[in-house]
Amino acid sequence: MKLQRKNRLRATALGALAVSGALVLTACGSDDNTESTTSGDKTAAASSIKCDDAKGQVLAAGSSAQKNAMDLWVKNFQQACAGVEINYQPIGSGGGITKFTQGQVAFAGSDSALKPEEVTASEEVCKGGKGINLPMVGGPVAIGFNVPGVDSLVLDAQTLAKIFDSKIKKWDDKAIAGLNPDAKLPSTAIQAFHRSDESGTTQNLNKYLKAAAPAEWNYDDSSKSWEAKGGQAASGSSGVASSVKDTEGAIGYFELSYATASNLTTVKVDTGAGAPVEATTENASKAIAAAKVKGTGNDMALELDYATKAEGAYPIILVTYEIACDKGNKAETLPSVKAFLNYTVSDEGQKVLSEAGYAPLPTEIAAKVREIVPTLS
Repeated sequence: MKLQRKNRLRATALGALAVSGALVLTACGSDDNTESTTSGDKTAAASSIKCDDAKGQVLAAGSSAQKNAMDLWVKNFQQACAGVEINYQPIGSGGGITKFTQGQVAFAGSDSALKPEEVTASEEVCKGGKGINLPMVGGPVAIGFNVPGVDSLVLDAQTLAKIFDSKIKKWDDKAIAGLNPDAKLPSTAIQAFHRSDESGTTQNLNKYLKAAAPAEWNYDDSSKSWEAKGGQAASGSSGVASSVKDTEGAIGYFELSYATASNLTTVKVDTGAGAPVEATTENASKAIAAAKVKGTGNDMALELDYATKAEGAYPIILVTYEIACDKGNKAETLPSVKAFLNYTVSDEGQKVLSEAGYAPLPTEIAAKVREIVPTLS
């Protein structure tokens, strides 16, 4: 019995080491999934990352929502592919699209699909082609709060809309109290934080509030800029999360990974389902799985259901796209862009997302993107 127990413990330890190694040790290899072999106390990991002809520097910019995912991807890809550098600047979706349509970056990250006028602008850069939307990262937009003495909070769309529109000003407001009968809510003033930069995260929150609380939210849900009254602004998701953490009575919105990194408690959303829904990658995946492709051809722009009442589906969601030319990419960066995007949408690339607070793409959507990336020219 002791020997069996010892063997089981040893197997468990080696298994954990293999999983850890698969995330950080990469080398150009085959199309097979990551495999590990053990010899004595050593664990070797083989990666499915294919470098192909990737080389040189690739400039990219955009969504700060996907920064933490991009950091992981870049680290793993560059470890596998010597001689290539992916330089991604998390300047916000609006800034990324502007740089892309001006030809300053090889691809852009955006938390919302290109608008028709942005597609038209991209044709000047994508000679003979146009910019297309490639879904790559999914996840919840978490609503983080800092209210001393309150470690659990439920809000619905109507109440969130009034909070962010400065119509509810105190934490013990009757609307909040009605949703949280067991909470000891203070009379502290609400300090609502929003993004100062153009942001797809802002746009997705706008879309949720417009869809789920249309009577309370009278702002343009296509805008990446914050239009509601009052509140305080901070730059990027990291800036909003930091401000909420440092300010008593604060509330703000950002991707789940930023809430986790800042150790912030997040709001459970009352969608009208049987129970309030927590902001988790699993719950976001349930909502994203219902998305429909509204793009045509190789464009994979998605239509999300922000007003979902499905059990366990977290409604404040976003999908971050990588924006690239379908045709007319620069010859010097095209091999690296394709190799990198082939990795990010691969099984291996998607698997690392959950650990970073993101939701992997639904299987069918990921499969379609995997077919499109190799056709970029």
